[in-house]
Amino acid sequence: QVRVVESGGGLVQAGGSLRLSCTASGLTFGHYAMGWFRQVPGQEREGVSCIRWDAGSTYYADSVKGRFTISRDNAKQTLYLQMNSLKPEDTAIYYCAAKNSWRGGVSADLLEPAYTYWGQGTQVTVSS
Repeated sequence: QVRVVESGGGLVQAGGSLRLSCTASGLTFGHYAMGWFRQVPGQEREGVSCIRWDAGSTYYADSVKGRFTISRDNAKQTLYLQMNSLKPEDTAIYYCAAKNSWRGGVSADLLEPAYTYWGQGTQVTVSS
């Protein structure tokens, strides 16, 4: 049984930093591309960042480029999202997801339907 669990969310002031973690079990982590998504209640979920199984390629949404960094440790079966210079508009529930394909383009690889396994999410709140 595949299990995906996010952690590291919390409350932070604008300009601050947080690091999210995501552990995945029940799958061969190193064979899966991983992504971070976020959702504000009442709005559609949006792709934030994704990383290829070997960390050889990463993509970011324009809204977070230069502020967020995605990384992974396949030995620990863990995905990370380092979030710096946080803004109130980054407030959302952040989800981690896994997929076993990679198409090599931000528009393709941050597509929500392509991801098979999802976590329950972790809340990030940025106060102004």
